[in-house]
Amino acid sequence: MEVHKRYHRKPDGRELILYGLKPLEGPPLAEPQEALAPAPHLRYHPLRREWVVYAAHRQERTFLPPKEHCPLCPSREGGFPTEIPFPTFQVAVFENRFPSFVPSPPPSPEGLPVLAERALGRCEVVVYTPSHTGSLATLTEEERLLLAWVWRERYQALYALEGVRFVMPFENRGEAVGVTLHHPHGQVYAYPFVPPLLEREAQAFRERPVLQELFPHLEPYRVDGEGGFLAFVPPFARYPFEVWVAPLERHPGLWTFSEEEMAAFARLLGRVVARYDALFGEPFPYVMVFHAAPLGEERTFHFHVEFYPPKRARDKLKFLAGTELGAGTFVVDALPEDTARRLREVL
Repeated sequence: MEVHKRYHRKPDGRELILYGLKPLEGPPLAEPQEALAPAPHLRYHPLRREWVVYAAHRQERTFLPPKEHCPLCPSREGGFPTEIPFPTFQVAVFENRFPSFVPSPPPSPEGLPVLAERALGRCEVVVYTPSHTGSLATLTEEERLLLAWVWRERYQALYALEGVRFVMPFENRGEAVGVTLHHPHGQVYAYPFVPPLLEREAQAFRERPVLQELFPHLEPYRVDGEGGFLAFVPPFARYPFEVWVAPLERHPGLWTFSEEEMAAFARLLGRVVARYDALFGEPFPYVMVFHAAPLGEERTFHFHVEFYPPKRARDKLKFLAGTELGAGTFVVDALPEDTARRLREVL
């Protein structure tokens, strides 16, 4: 698939990249001149043995603006100046104005009673479409495939940055999971460390081919599938309607997919979201995360996508409370084989 890119440097120094199936032309429109100076840093939690990111500037980030002030829509001549100063685009990626990690972080604070480090990395916003409404389910097949190629390209670009050890695209959808902008979009974080959950996954994959061992036994948990990919409710799901999407053959990440696999993967992601939306006849909130190989784990890691939906019924949310937050042990209100059947039969 031939993807055209156009690079643009914003007045505050952040990078914007426009992606399309045709060359993107025309001058940029007016942009805000205000520049922020984010100064995130890391502190080490000695009991949990993990890093915590402190980014106090994020308290001021844009919160559920009206449509006419959406920062992710394309800018219009004489209109509200958005993050994308072009009237047309297909997919846009730009450095987050309120990042948790930055390419040139300041020194970490001194005099703290715990270990602190610089928050080196990068945080990007991925705008799926110029349309203010929509989802992975409503994008055209061509638009969804372009988006998949953008994710692939961002993996390759961000893993090439000095100090980056793990890259994770993700999407927060719906106010129930705390989304602050309704325009269809996701994010990509480039971390200077391997997060603890991914460390445990990487160790598991080093010890055994976990997903390949599961696949022959997943028929009761199957939701959908296509072209060497399977969508399923894991038999150990921690959320009632949790779904994973994975290739049947091991891949470390999107960057090793063939063109045919990219197309099948993109279609299957769209159908999973369509099934979610059909379940209760309304947009279904979720967190979607891509788990690709951390740096150095490419030989054994098995790429997969995990959906964490907070709903356990049409009008009930699955809150993380005492046992989940305090002990890390989930209590689930529905059986995975039952929720898989409901998602399988909804379309």
